[in-house]
Amino acid sequence: MTDVLANLAATIQNRRTAASDSSYTRQLLDAGAERCARKFGEEAIELVIAALDRSSKDALTSEAADVLYHLLVVLESRGVAWQDVVAKLESRSATSGLAEKAARPKA
Repeated sequence: MTDVLANLAATIQNRRTAASDSSYTRQLLDAGAERCARKFGEEAIELVIAALDRSSKDALTSEAADVLYHLLVVLESRGVAWQDVVAKLESRSATSGLAEKAARPKA
């Protein structure tokens, strides 16, 4: 699974130099991190709506794919490498979710 996401992250990174009139990703990146984050938020809301609609697994699957794409665009817009996110997840995998959450610094 991470190979598909790693490949998509690399494609998104490469789109930074694509022609803006032919690349939606380039247009998003050119609009800045705030626009990328807003678009991610829109897609996340659509995912929640699809998740609540138990009749359509296809819609949920499609929205999940959109969320992952837009997450990767947000990360690229802020200069965060997908591999850094994967490494963070790997570092947490040896700890139970409750223990890991309890160990986080309080905000």
